[in-house]
Amino acid sequence: MKSLKKRRRIQVILLAVVALALATGLIGYAMRDGINFFRAPSQIIAEPPQPSEVFRIGGLVEEGTLVRGEGETVRFSVTDGGESVPVVFTGVLPDLFAENQGMIGTGSYVNGVFEATEILAKHDETYMPKEVVDALKEQGVYQEAEES
Repeated sequence: MKSLKKRRRIQVILLAVVALALATGLIGYAMRDGINFFRAPSQIIAEPPQPSEVFRIGGLVEEGTLVRGEGETVRFSVTDGGESVPVVFTGVLPDLFAENQGMIGTGSYVNGVFEATEILAKHDETYMPKEVVDALKEQGVYQEAEES
């Protein structure tokens, strides 16, 4: 009798472990396209990612590089103070997007140009994404905002 209960308990535990492993695998598979790693321009130049890899780039919009093309196509460079990466984006830019301002873009790096599918700009005078601040501090160009 006891061995039957013990065997049943082991079967239930094994079934739970297999179900947990299967659920974890399915969640990971479903999220594979939703996970975008952040890279600074210096990291992209040092180790260029594969053209099929989707990631986020962040930094400051380099002054004098913002060029509006035909239609909704915009070209500019993003810098972290150390390196610059050219960016091309087709779409409507956020209202707060400007030169010398922080931005984050999502897309892929193809033939030396970051092809952005989404551009986010800072939302007030003091906010900048943590990843961008860290990258700018690493390059020695970040300055704390002055309190008024």
